Amino acid sequence: MKKKDFFTTFSRPAALLLAGSLVLTGTFAMTGCGGGDDDEIPFTLEATGDYKAGDNGEVYVYNWGEYIDERVIDIFEKDTGIKVYYNYFEENEDMYPIVATGAAKYDVVCPSDYMIQKMIDEELLLPLNYDNIPNIVNIDPEYLRSAENFDPENRYSVPYCWGTVGILYNKTMVDEPIDSWGVLFDEKYSQEILMINSVRDAFMIALTYLGYSQNTTDEAELDEALALLQKQYPLVQGYFVDQVRDKMIGEEAAIGVIYSGEAIYTQRENEDLVYVVPKEGSNVWIDGWVIPKTAENKENAEAWINFCCRADVALANFNYITYSTPNKAARELITDEDIRNSEIAFPGSDVLERCETFLYLGEDAEAMYLNKWNQRGNQ
Repeated sequence: MKKKDFFTTFSRPAALLLAGSLVLTGTFAMTGCGGGDDDEIPFTLEATGDYKAGDNGEVYVYNWGEYIDERVIDIFEKDTGIKVYYNYFEENEDMYPIVATGAAKYDVVCPSDYMIQKMIDEELLLPLNYDNIPNIVNIDPEYLRSAENFDPENRYSVPYCWGTVGILYNKTMVDEPIDSWGVLFDEKYSQEILMINSVRDAFMIALTYLGYSQNTTDEAELDEALALLQKQYPLVQGYFVDQVRDKMIGEEAAIGVIYSGEAIYTQRENEDLVYVVPKEGSNVWIDGWVIPKTAENKENAEAWINFCCRADVALANFNYITYSTPNKAARELITDEDIRNSEIAFPGSDVLERCETFLYLGEDAEAMYLNKWNQRGNQ
């Protein structure tokens, strides 16, 4: 699941105004990432359309694993008459060659920011017809502006989920409140640190701590970051992505690097855990829906995107996967004040202003980053 970038080395998918609406009843309760079920989420999803799935064609969807409340797929089919064929991927790099080669002709895909930029540069995407996506009005303009960093004028993508990268720490296992990436390089926490097993994110941490851009291609700056990661190497208990959540809940380490959506879940399982976006800054990422140029059902793909932008659908997905929604109308429907005002799910401008979005740096830069990452254990 999100978020793993192109350097992750440990694993994690005619104008239609959609008829009807989801009927949501009861209160909303946050659940673990991808861990919701009917008992944990006390609301119902009901379709009001009377179509039969397949009456209006089909749509092939490719998304991250456990990145949707699967009940909304059934609602979409019932409300639109469009049959959904749904598949998922674990990393952007698993998805990319499938789409790039046309090995499977998906109609709508959900890549990450830098990968969207790469796919635009390589002319792999179709421009969106926003006449078919009227629910775009529900997306907060702030996130549309952020998306323009990798998709100028928002021609090819619609934001789906977003979040930050930060530090999760156990307040009973550290000496003081943490507010800096520097703690990850502190010898007193040797073997109590869970580092992220992702080249781009790991270099982001080192580069940001040193005061450099996380999108740098300056080799001298990368060498400084590498030296810092080499110094850190013997202090690290292990390099992980998915396991950080469970290890921190189980108090197997004092400090870990984690994605914000995962942090929300961990705090509900262990009240001693604290999430912080370090003062030096961090990465803010956006995943968005796009339509590959090989799509055979473009209008149905736009119907899918429009459906996902509906406030009630976006809220159901946010409630299920815990990653932040860019849908301002969905946020207004949140009844739990703690979640509505969560600084993890919805950090303020003071946090976002010190964060950057990953950009696609080109194949030569990718190779340079990867080569240096492979040297981190060399002292």
